[in-house]
Amino acid sequence: MAPALTTSAPVAPHELSSADLTNNKAPKTIFPDGIRTSGQHEPLYDLLRPYSDFPKEITGSTAWSKADYESNPERWTHVFSDGEVKEISDAADAFIASGTPLTGITKEKFKLPEFSRFLEPLRKELIDGKGFILFKGLPVTQWGNAKSAVAYMGLGTYLGYFVSQNSRGHVLGHVKDLGEDAAQIDKVRIYRTNARQFFHADDSDLVGLLCVAKALEGGESDLVSSHSVWSDLQRNNPDVAELLTKPIWHFDRKGEESKGQKGWIRTAVFYLETGDEPRVYSKWDPYYVKSLTRYSDAGLIPALSEEQKRAAQILEDTCLKLALHMILDIGDIQFLSNNHVLHARTAYKDYPPPAPRRHLMRLWLSTPEEEGGWKLPFHDSKEKKRGGIQVNDTAPVAPNDAE
Repeated sequence: MAPALTTSAPVAPHELSSADLTNNKAPKTIFPDGIRTSGQHEPLYDLLRPYSDFPKEITGSTAWSKADYESNPERWTHVFSDGEVKEISDAADAFIASGTPLTGITKEKFKLPEFSRFLEPLRKELIDGKGFILFKGLPVTQWGNAKSAVAYMGLGTYLGYFVSQNSRGHVLGHVKDLGEDAAQIDKVRIYRTNARQFFHADDSDLVGLLCVAKALEGGESDLVSSHSVWSDLQRNNPDVAELLTKPIWHFDRKGEESKGQKGWIRTAVFYLETGDEPRVYSKWDPYYVKSLTRYSDAGLIPALSEEQKRAAQILEDTCLKLALHMILDIGDIQFLSNNHVLHARTAYKDYPPPAPRRHLMRLWLSTPEEEGGWKLPFHDSKEKKRGGIQVNDTAPVAPNDAE
């Protein structure tokens, strides 16, 4: 997950069992399901592998190219059938009638006896396969935000565990322009603006986006296999590939830190999993790397070197060259892996009032190591809600709109 400062030396994941993890046994008075988001952590540096251990090329289903899919949307699109919509609708109605808070939703409280047969293999495809899918046709306009949120989070329970996305504890996030200044990248999260988002990975294993309102123009989505990007870098810019495996990159926490934590973290961009036959894992967001001048100017961390600036630009250019472009319509849900897929968004312009602003509901989902997730070189690799952003004991919340 996105790394962070720890106050004491963490225990390696292979030395822990899930029973040892206190976040899996959090107080239900604060965390309804008894599981606390682990939050951002620095990697276990002694588990990081040298560049010489990395593959020169990656093949297989995770290393796809846009040519594989851009003319074949049926390979990555699933249109909800009438029967599937009814089953999801009935499950949402039953959950709402139960009076359970949305933060307490689970698979057991959102039963999909038929559609779950589709979602179970999909989870493995997201984790270990091409890493993305686009669902189409959820009737969000008819249902409204409240029921749509229940249906969306209910689907998410079959793919992973919700993790907090910000210091407010949002487990249901809202991607919407709130008029914040995108130029203040040391303070502002870009998803709360209409600015372009460069290729990045979020602080979770999986991310979901449900479109409930479109922009007048822009706001379109790009995806790229980070494994294909890696192979391209190895062929054309091996010096960049090597630099990206070194834990010399600092990421900004933008004020979202718990007591005793520093405002930045030190990490690499590409890692190898732990264990046998490790896969290449990526963690990147240029907005978080370029916003640290307040710390480098004070001499607390090194400033970005010219080599790092060049590497960041080459990484972005390579992603753009290889990316698959898609457009989310109202009622579409995009799920993708953050472990081996990078994603981006074009800048956008909203319709003038009183039309609704572009609005996507967002989920960050954890797939822990002991439930088929990647074996990551972080101390929380086996925690149910690994990653995410957790500030102190902020309780999870699931607002129906941006706040």
